[in-house]
Amino acid sequence: MSSSTPAALQARNLSVRYGATQAIDRLSLTVPAGCIYALLGGNGAGKSTTLSVFLGFVQPSAGEVHAGGTRIDQRPRSARGLVSYLPENVALYPYLTGLENLRYFAALAGLRLSTADASARLTQAGLQADAHAVRTQAYSKGMRQKVGLAIAYAKGAIAMLLDEPTSGLDPAATNDFSAHLKRAAQNGMGILMATHDLFNAIQVADRIGIMRAGRLVSEFDKHSISHAELEAAYLAQARELP
Repeated sequence: MSSSTPAALQARNLSVRYGATQAIDRLSLTVPAGCIYALLGGNGAGKSTTLSVFLGFVQPSAGEVHAGGTRIDQRPRSARGLVSYLPENVALYPYLTGLENLRYFAALAGLRLSTADASARLTQAGLQADAHAVRTQAYSKGMRQKVGLAIAYAKGAIAMLLDEPTSGLDPAATNDFSAHLKRAAQNGMGILMATHDLFNAIQVADRIGIMRAGRLVSEFDKHSISHAELEAAYLAQARELP
C-alpha cells in the first residue's frame, strides 16, 4: 500500500464507553489493503466492540474509524458498502439454496446478480459447484462461511470483518477456509478477524494484535514471532503479568 492509499480499515485513538465501563480505550490500529490482521484477546477484551464500531453499529465516544478513507461514524451508509461482515455463525435462509441466498443478500445491497454471476462468486469463495443449488439447511458451517465470503465478493467490499471464523471447524475445514481468506487478501481485501485461535492466527495473519481491557497492548508482524512466543505473550496478558 502506498502512503497515499487509504487503509482498508483504520482506528485512530478510538474509545467507547458504556456508562462507567470503558469498552475500548484509545485504540489505534491499521489494516492495509491486502493484509490479514488477527485480533486476539479474552472475553471482554473489546474485540467484538471493535468490530461493531467498524460496522457502524456502535458510535465512538472519542476518536474515529475509517473504511477506505471514509469516516464510518459520519458516513455509515457509504462505509457499509465497503465493508462485509462474517459472524461466527453465518445466518442463511435454510430453505433457499446457496445461489438463492447469495442473490437475495446481494439484492439487499442493491446489486442484481444473474444465476451465472452468483455461481461464479460462490466458486470464487470455494463452494463446490454441486452445492450451489442445494438448500443451505444441508450446509456445514464451513460451507455457510463460503457463502458469506461470496457475499463480500459480490458487493465489492474492500474490507471484511470476521468474528471467530474458525470456531467449530475441523482442521481440514479450517485450512480450507484460511486458504480462501489468504486468496481474498491477495486480491486486495483488508481483513480484520477477532479470534481466540492462536495457531490459526499465526498461520493465516500478516499482523497480530493482543487486546486487554479495551486496549491494544501488543502488536506483532507474523514473521517476527513464533507460535510459542505468541502463546507466551497472550498468556502473560491474560494473567496480567508484566
